[in-house]
Amino acid sequence: MDLVAAVEGSTAAIGYGLAAIGPGIGVGLVFSAYIQATARQPESSRLTLPYVWIGFAVIEALALLGIAFGFIWAGNV
Repeated sequence: MDLVAAVEGSTAAIGYGLAAIGPGIGVGLVFSAYIQATARQPESSRLTLPYVWIGFAVIEALALLGIAFGFIWAGNV
């Protein structure tokens, strides 16, 4: 029986691609909340901006952990 098509490559890349959806949505929610807060009370924009960057950094750290674990587990499968 001949193989018509063979799937080759890393399943870790597919896994990280799916795992990147969550941080993408999270970053969008963080910045949309900041834009809404600034639109409602423009004088509080300087007060809330540090929290935006902290939230962004935490979400991106989780995305970087996802790619790191993807490369670590790629060799074990």
